[in-house]
Amino acid sequence: MNFLSLFVGIPVVMMLGLLLAGNLKQIRAVMVAGATALLALAVMLTIMYLGERSAGNTAQMLFRADVLWFAPFNIHYAVGVDGISVVMLLLSAVIVFTGTFASWRMAMQQREYFMWFCLLATGVFGFFISIDLFTMFMFYEIALIPMYLLIGVWGSGRKEYAAMKLTLMLMGGSAFLLVGILGIYFHSAPAGGTYTMNLLEIAQYRIPMEAQRLFFPLTFIGFGVLGALFPFHTWSPDGHASAPTAVSMLHAGVLMKLGGYGCFRVAIYLMPEAAKELSWIFILLTGISVVYGAYSAIVQKDLKYINAYSSVSHCGLVLFAILMLNQTAMTGAVLQMLSHGLMTALFFALIGMIYSRTHTRLITEMGGLMRVIPFLGVGYVIAGLASLGLPGLSGFVAEMTVFVGAFEQADTFHRVMTILAATSIVITAVYILRVIGKLLYGSVVNPAHQQLKDATWDERLAVIGLMLAVAAVGLAPLWISDMISDSMVTVVEQLAK
Repeated sequence: MNFLSLFVGIPVVMMLGLLLAGNLKQIRAVMVAGATALLALAVMLTIMYLGERSAGNTAQMLFRADVLWFAPFNIHYAVGVDGISVVMLLLSAVIVFTGTFASWRMAMQQREYFMWFCLLATGVFGFFISIDLFTMFMFYEIALIPMYLLIGVWGSGRKEYAAMKLTLMLMGGSAFLLVGILGIYFHSAPAGGTYTMNLLEIAQYRIPMEAQRLFFPLTFIGFGVLGALFPFHTWSPDGHASAPTAVSMLHAGVLMKLGGYGCFRVAIYLMPEAAKELSWIFILLTGISVVYGAYSAIVQKDLKYINAYSSVSHCGLVLFAILMLNQTAMTGAVLQMLSHGLMTALFFALIGMIYSRTHTRLITEMGGLMRVIPFLGVGYVIAGLASLGLPGLSGFVAEMTVFVGAFEQADTFHRVMTILAATSIVITAVYILRVIGKLLYGSVVNPAHQQLKDATWDERLAVIGLMLAVAAVGLAPLWISDMISDSMVTVVEQLAK
């Protein structure tokens, strides 16, 4: 088995192990063993990748494998990674590991819950290693399908409505995406040539401009729906609010990143001329996402809705940066995906832990919790400071790279849109500090919350792991930034042709 295929194989083995597990203790053991193996594999891959680059290996994709899957359409199981893929795999492994402990005390149908969780992880990991369009699309759908049951069965609140809304909107986006992928396939070779689904091969042949104008919007919107592109973002707040804790962590922390990654890897890379011509339309839409999401978070009273609209804003910033079409901004976009994935997973983990104790997510019904649950309170403060871009934490590095890169575009339109998007930093500070002040430092503690117990060992493990990751990216970002930036060279070269 190819080394990269282990990222798909381990979750499948975990599902088999869960099927054979006889009790809750064995179920937990399978999840911990599998999640630990995935995290160790991601760390090993990162070290190996950096070692290959240091040794002078300049191949666009490393650790490649290619097996013919369906000859009539020239579909291959083709995998490989560059620096961007490695960062996304590392993020996914961290979220799966910490999400396992955040779900440690899942009360209902633990076996079934973790099996769907593992299937979701299978799709996510498979998507990030794929360099064949069909294989990528297949793993994309595998990642989306479990969300319906994970929210509809194990969620809370209006869970059936949220699950159905999420499924319908994301499947609608998939329909656009499928048409776009088929269009790319049938324009992937000159007349009489062999059509291909391989991303690297398609990039060598310039898709005709007429086809690019048609299929670029379809693929960008198809992936953009998952990345909370305005006005297709409305599924996200409801889905986040109803999802169980670990699903919210994986959903916001990783699944939404499939949208930004797909926009970059497929729409921008394969159709650069159309990207340059049509990017202004999507810059307007993503600019709205950034500012609208931040403003919407201000008026929310439910902790999950606050973080959900914050995710709309931060994921909008990812797409906004990608559309700037220069190396600095696109590097910032990947850093933003990493930063947002870590801090929003931390947010949702803490919100779930607070909710399990207070049985409410409304900030109007809580106050002064720092005196009662100080560990969880400190964790929430750190997540909030990362979200508003405090220097020393991951949010600052990512957002500064995005705005510096966006401002490199010298024309008035791009600079005005950059300034407008940058106002979201101020808006974010408003709602984050407002929530922290009310939730943790309010003068009155609800009498029902006086005897709450602070975090348990499993909760502390999940929270500390995410806090360390957020701080590590903020304090030592250069090696990650360099790894991402080096992988952007081929995309920049495509755009310059």
